[in-house]
Amino acid sequence: MEISGQGALVTGGGSGLGAATARHLATLGAKVAVLDYDLETARTVAKEIGGVAVGADVGNSAEVERAMAEAISGLGGAPRITVNCAGIGLAARIVGRDGALSLDTFEKTIRVNLMGTYYVLSHAARAMMELPPVGDDDERGVIINTSSVAWQDGQLGQGAYAASKGAIASLSLPAAREFARAGIRVVAIAPGLFETAMTETLPEDVRATITANIPFPARLGHAQEYARLVESIVTNPFLNGTTIRLDAAVRLPQS
Repeated sequence: MEISGQGALVTGGGSGLGAATARHLATLGAKVAVLDYDLETARTVAKEIGGVAVGADVGNSAEVERAMAEAISGLGGAPRITVNCAGIGLAARIVGRDGALSLDTFEKTIRVNLMGTYYVLSHAARAMMELPPVGDDDERGVIINTSSVAWQDGQLGQGAYAASKGAIASLSLPAAREFARAGIRVVAIAPGLFETAMTETLPEDVRATITANIPFPARLGHAQEYARLVESIVTNPFLNGTTIRLDAAVRLPQS
């Protein structure tokens, strides 16, 4: 699908991978709705790229429904491109050293990461189904979800995070098969270790420890590299129903 002239929705678009994706899609000619829990950060990015800012907690189905309606109104139609970047990365042992259970952490992580992705995917797909098909393959839209290499390499303390990201990866194929008749593709990206606001402030020795296990390139990923993969997925119609690791060949150790 050609990106120029299309409407796009990016969740978690106020920072990190989402902000880089929103900016990149805008440079390619898309009109972007930037959705974030923090409306002010969404407004900052949207103002920069001439897009639309929407505030919502993706883990709340009613808020997602309202946010999708706002995005459609602001874009002048349903987005043909939806990228789910919103998520949290809470860490906790299933049973702590003091015997405490991390049930609340698990529930919150599943609600935001998995349910949030599912809510946005559901509303986006329903809206896309109303669009006329475009291109040689009669596409109506592309939905890209964000998994993680923790889907396969979950570390100690990542039980909740790995479970949420594994479910997102598992969602890709059945969703793609369901939406095939409507001409909607679904793909997941599983990022490895990337530059974030948190890692930017770490001491060099700590950063060196983190990157020591990354084969090549031996560095943290750049958010723009995630955004470029989004571009490749959108523009390559034969990518569908799969999860792509974007990780410089890293395999996470136990801890």
